[in-house]
Amino acid sequence: MKLTYEVEDKPPFGTSLLLAFQHMLAAMGAIIAVPLVVGSAIGLPTNEMIVLVNAALLVSGVVTIIQCKGVGVIGIRLPVVMGTSFTFVAISISIGIESGVAAIFGAALVGSLVMIIGSKFMPQIRKLFPPVVSGTVVVLIGLTILPVGIDWIAGGFVGQEGYGRLENLALGTFVLLLIIAISNFGKGIFGAASIVIGIAVGYLIALALGMVDFTPVKEATVFATPDLLPFGIEFTVAGIIGMSIAYLVTIMESTGDFLALSDATKTKLTGKKLSSGILCDGVGSALASIVGTTPFSSFSQNVGIVSITGVASRHVVAFTGVIMVCAGLIPKIGGLVVTIPSSVLGGAGIVMFSMIISSGINILSRLNFTKRDMLIVALGVAAGMTVTIRPETLTYFPDSLRVILGSGITTGSLVALGLNLILKVDVTDEIESAEEKKVLFDESFKQTKNMAELESEKAKTVGLELD
Repeated sequence: MKLTYEVEDKPPFGTSLLLAFQHMLAAMGAIIAVPLVVGSAIGLPTNEMIVLVNAALLVSGVVTIIQCKGVGVIGIRLPVVMGTSFTFVAISISIGIESGVAAIFGAALVGSLVMIIGSKFMPQIRKLFPPVVSGTVVVLIGLTILPVGIDWIAGGFVGQEGYGRLENLALGTFVLLLIIAISNFGKGIFGAASIVIGIAVGYLIALALGMVDFTPVKEATVFATPDLLPFGIEFTVAGIIGMSIAYLVTIMESTGDFLALSDATKTKLTGKKLSSGILCDGVGSALASIVGTTPFSSFSQNVGIVSITGVASRHVVAFTGVIMVCAGLIPKIGGLVVTIPSSVLGGAGIVMFSMIISSGINILSRLNFTKRDMLIVALGVAAGMTVTIRPETLTYFPDSLRVILGSGITTGSLVALGLNLILKVDVTDEIESAEEKKVLFDESFKQTKNMAELESEKAKTVGLELD
């Protein structure tokens, strides 16, 4: 797909604002969800939950700006939206219940060194991701996050009142179809803003149907400033070990996101760029710990926005960061975004997450697809989807392994990486596959040529008849 705006393009202010807002709409729910889930699980009072949420929005904005614009060696300088990571939910709850909320931030602060130090070795890590592995990882990112979009369009989560009601499915499906129509037939800014337009129209319909609850806006304060270490800080050995493992998982997940984004933006992802991106993840997570919220990583759903809209400008996404900073300082803005019904977000989410899957398939399509390649892709995807669809399979694993393998992206990536290193390349198989691909191409070309000649003959015949 041709890009509407490339990485270094700077659209006009009004256009940038609109395009940045659609990135924020896609990310806002997930950004505030992690602190809400963690805070609720460890029994924080409402006022402290608000502190977690405000800090999450503020730091998301700051780190997104740094990731997009770059500060020295920090920041990948691609259109990356940063936010709180679900990878850290289980370990944060475990530490919070066992040792208190202050221990969460102590463990997260020390654990962030894993990413900061690990970023120095990303050029070597990048070599472990040839197309057969990176394509598998990108497909898994889309497949593992797709259930989130399905839950959204159904009305929230399984077991929630109203889940699967026809009005939720109908509204979400309408938004999905509207986004597809605008993306395919819209021109210029209209086509590029297909997601935000779809969400806006869906929101207005939900408002007319009485599906919007403005309680979050009423309860939010007008202005709030962050405090340093608002919950204090405490260091526990068990907590630091658990967090460090979660950070290792996040390195893998962020690497997959950056690979997908590299493909979507049509830019080369060098080892140096990858190092700068992972370093920003680590520094951002350290900042989050100091301000009082959970660790950070890149957001997969926003890669989907780049794919579907063709807007790859890092300056637009940096603008998203500015909006999120404002939302963190003015909680009523965040409160308004939270009022968007999940079914509306679900319609957009399914389009975005499906486009990530397509990006992965696009990477894999460049392979000759030998038996070796087919095994790596098949078993990598199977392993990742196993723990995603049936996480109960890990019930009797040690806690540390459950943290690592609980992510379908990580499990599938480890299997694909391992098979790529273990299975030897069969040169004969590679040659045969290349020859088969060439034969298919030649046959397809001949068919196309024959069809063109036939159409030309028909046109001449019609012309003679008219004469």
